[in-house]
Amino acid sequence: MTIILDGKKTAQKIISKISEEVFKLDVKPKLGVILAGDNPASLIYVNNKLKIAKEIGIEVDFKHFTQNLTNNEIIKKILEWNKDDSVNAILVQLPLPGILYAPSIIEKIDSKKDADGFTPYNIGQLILGYKPYAEPCTPKGIIRLLKEYNIEIEGKIAVVLGRSNIVGKPLSALLRQNNAAVINLHSKTSEKNILAFSKQADILVAAIGQPNYVTSEFVKDDAVVIDVGINRVNNKIIGDVDFKSVVDKASYITPVPGGVGPMTIAMLMENTLELYKNQHKKINPL
Repeated sequence: MTIILDGKKTAQKIISKISEEVFKLDVKPKLGVILAGDNPASLIYVNNKLKIAKEIGIEVDFKHFTQNLTNNEIIKKILEWNKDDSVNAILVQLPLPGILYAPSIIEKIDSKKDADGFTPYNIGQLILGYKPYAEPCTPKGIIRLLKEYNIEIEGKIAVVLGRSNIVGKPLSALLRQNNAAVINLHSKTSEKNILAFSKQADILVAAIGQPNYVTSEFVKDDAVVIDVGINRVNNKIIGDVDFKSVVDKASYITPVPGGVGPMTIAMLMENTLELYKNQHKKINPL
């Protein structure tokens, strides 16, 4: 019988624990959030993050750049927050509009305040197997969800479809840290090899942004299937995995929505609290 990995329920449990910790703090953590442009999907994602943060007592400083969309304007705000001791974590919502250059913006975030774990220092630590100040939220959430359901990672073959800086690359690093044998497939991998390697996976992660790409023929019996895809088709949100085709073949599978998405937001809240703790540990140990 296939078990549905309930990211919404797991995330709520994590968020409730964070809320309890935040409630006990005299000085609350503060998250600085930057949104550039008017991408409707990005606005929805940011509003969801702001909503949860406010519900659990994390203060938010939200800056929405709709005009003067230049790297310098955004970097100016980041540098201001870097120097502001009241701001404990900084998030720049990705993807950025095409006129902006994300790497030059992200690298300006103080790594000790990097809520998404995307600065070169934090990614470097992750790739080398050391501890960053924060791990990228979606990969961290996937690992947490697997462990919540006592799914063994060590020694398993994990296939990651996609090599984005946001999910594919950092998730591959985290899976390796948990002693999985990782195969990373991407747009330059032949269809023949994608199919062949995917069918070997004990843990198959789809993060390629192609709706219903992964069908039952990609999945071996009793594989664990993680769907990171968020695709809007005919006003409906669907994943990269053809759920109906795969569900009876997998041992565990994440739904879309309600799987990885809620875990991403929960990890953002956890990262914000952890960064706060690191910055206050000398004067306010928890």
